[in-house]
Amino acid sequence: MVIEEIQSILPADFPSQSRVWIYQSSRAFIEKEQLEINEQLLQFYSQWMAHGAAVKGWAQVVFGQFIVIMADETLVQVSGCSTDSSVKIIKSIERQYSVNMFDRMSITFLRKGKAEMLPLGQIQYAIDKGFIDGDTYLFNNAVYSKKELLEQWLVPLRKSWLAERVNLNNCCPR
Repeated sequence: MVIEEIQSILPADFPSQSRVWIYQSSRAFIEKEQLEINEQLLQFYSQWMAHGAAVKGWAQVVFGQFIVIMADETLVQVSGCSTDSSVKIIKSIERQYSVNMFDRMSITFLRKGKAEMLPLGQIQYAIDKGFIDGDTYLFNNAVYSKKELLEQWLVPLRKSWLAERVNLNNCCPR
């Protein structure tokens, strides 16, 4: 299933409490862009520092639409300045590829193995028309750790924070 796919992408040598940041692109990246971005991310995390100490980091484009950054904080804590440096690379990618990586008003769902984004204001319509339902997986980009990424990044809509804000009664049985 999808969880195993995510687990196969993530570095195994990072502990479950490793800090995670997820940035959602306003559009999917084409394969060439993904390769270029992954190279930029490799350059970034290979040189990532916090107060002069190397941060054990990892980052990659996932599902063609998300940039996941991870830091193993067991040895070096990621500080404000080192977090700022990660945001700087994301902002650079935004400019370079004409995307928005900080839009919190769009929600992405996993449909037929692909990430599909919907504006928050159109989600109820998508439910009413059967485009998504309570069993459709939603990407919960607020996860904080590797453990949460594996267990809570993809959750069925009915078990997500969004379930309380929409009416699932007409679409599907509970």
